[in-house]
Amino acid sequence: MTIVGIRCDAGARTGVGHLVRCVALAEELVTRGVGVRFLSDLGGVEWAESQLTQRGLPWHPPPFDEVGLVAAVERLELEALIIDSYTLPSRHSVAVRKTGRPVLAIVDGDFRGQTADIYVDQNLDSVITVDDALGLAGLDYALLRGSVRHLRPSAPPVHTSTRTPKVVAFFGGTDAYRAAPEIARLLTRTGVPFEATIIGANESLRAELNEVVPGDGQRLDVIAPTDDLPKLLAEADLAVSASGTSTWELLCLGLPAALVWVVDNQILGYDRTIARGFGAGLGQLGHLGDDSVATLRHLLTDAAARTELARKAWSAVDGRGVERVADALLARVRSPR
Repeated sequence: MTIVGIRCDAGARTGVGHLVRCVALAEELVTRGVGVRFLSDLGGVEWAESQLTQRGLPWHPPPFDEVGLVAAVERLELEALIIDSYTLPSRHSVAVRKTGRPVLAIVDGDFRGQTADIYVDQNLDSVITVDDALGLAGLDYALLRGSVRHLRPSAPPVHTSTRTPKVVAFFGGTDAYRAAPEIARLLTRTGVPFEATIIGANESLRAELNEVVPGDGQRLDVIAPTDDLPKLLAEADLAVSASGTSTWELLCLGLPAALVWVVDNQILGYDRTIARGFGAGLGQLGHLGDDSVATLRHLLTDAAARTELARKAWSAVDGRGVERVADALLARVRSPR
């Protein structure tokens, strides 16, 4: 059996985006009879750990240095390594490639020194130009979990004004910058009816969210992180989230989305997504004002506007990115060295 390793981490400050897209690729590899082994520091984030344990994906502590990584690769009999990290020193990927094993690096624009046989940049309008490596760039290679892909509608959803809009607001598995309470208050300021489910990543956030007072016709349901999030999204009329890896899941579902950017590395993806009309922009977290309230009010009250966003979003991501990336990786693994 072919065995592939995945070197990625998660944590309260780094978030879970790297892990989520690696889990998506792992799911696809497993369906093809490939063994997958994670080498990860998950920062004690229970939700992150559950993503591996509930799927039966073996999880090992991350090696300290490149010597330890090569030793782990050999001990686990890995035939290839996937790397998804902003902080892993480039000498780690160099050392693994010297053993003759191919490396696939998942990147976001900046390679951050990583060297690889295959680069994957799933971001909108991304371009990869490397003479001695294969570059897979753009939304055709968006890495989406099966729980999302299976809920993709067969056609773009059409919205109507016959019910109170259902909203889902979420900001990753950790919400390190405490976006959820700010968005909850912003929603209440619209002054229009809605039914919102808001994910509070920890007890402190949930306590703050429960102090937000909704107006007439408004409802705020505060819940902990849940594996049922894709189902909640599929049943929603509007999502509010940070611009990041989860954006491509929203597009695949054809779900109208209002996006904020939280950290600097989200700006480019945010700008491109809004410019292409795949989502509505609220601005920078911590600087959301009357214009942001007006944008939310428009989306909550204008079903036609939501339908148009849904149409553009649905057409942007077909959900088959994991298949294309798995094809490329396994072709490289099985080719003569």
